[in-house]
Amino acid sequence: MEGNVTRVPIRIGHSADPDDAFMAWAFDAGKVALRGLEIELVPGDIQTLNEWAVEGRLEVTALSAGALPAVAKQYALLPHGASFGEGYGPIVVSLEQLSLDELREVEIATPGPLTTATRVLKRALDDAVRTRDLPFDEILDEVISGRVRAGLLIHEGQLTYGEHGLNKLLDLGIWWRDETGLPLPLGVVVARRDLDRLQDVSAIVREGIEVGLANRDQAMAYAMEFGRGINATTADEFVSMYVNDLTLDMGARGREAIALLLGAAPDLVE
Repeated sequence: MEGNVTRVPIRIGHSADPDDAFMAWAFDAGKVALRGLEIELVPGDIQTLNEWAVEGRLEVTALSAGALPAVAKQYALLPHGASFGEGYGPIVVSLEQLSLDELREVEIATPGPLTTATRVLKRALDDAVRTRDLPFDEILDEVISGRVRAGLLIHEGQLTYGEHGLNKLLDLGIWWRDETGLPLPLGVVVARRDLDRLQDVSAIVREGIEVGLANRDQAMAYAMEFGRGINATTADEFVSMYVNDLTLDMGARGREAIALLLGAAPDLVE
């Protein structure tokens, strides 16, 4: 017991990358007033988190926005913790300079069928485009080695591909902005609908983000542990891209973008 509040265990799944880790730091550091909740952080590959959400495994989890329809009966979308790309987003890269027509004819390594990146790729090119699913952190090496001709990069690979002599063929964030005028919704945070303390969960998720932003150096040091060898400047740039005002509260603009991405009824993103 904490006062008269029953302690409730809550597992929070987050993607094992710098921006999600930045938002999780305050929980790891004990800097959030937990309102009687007991928090366990569960980092994982985003496709794994998507699959776990389909099973309803975690109480709270980061999730690809594109996976929302698959979990909507079990999970409610929270207004906090989402990642949006404002004119930038997942990119397709290759050792070759390929036109979009040529790109439609090659196999593209993608980070999983439920990810937003894969969903938008198929909208930008064609549903029939050939893809091969790989863990997101293996795609860059597959393209560099030539084992796959093109790869769809999420997370910090969006900033480091040029160091490896790769060419950017398509930026899905730019494509989406040009098509819709809206930011591209990438990751969201959801909570299981059966939780008794849903409002408290939502409140502490927001507080964790606010505390991280207020203690940026400490949160960045923690985020760097999930950076897979990238330097501090790149990690900071990546976090700045995806932890912003829309992360604190997606608001009507963010919900409109998600509904448009999913072709969804408004109640799916309420």
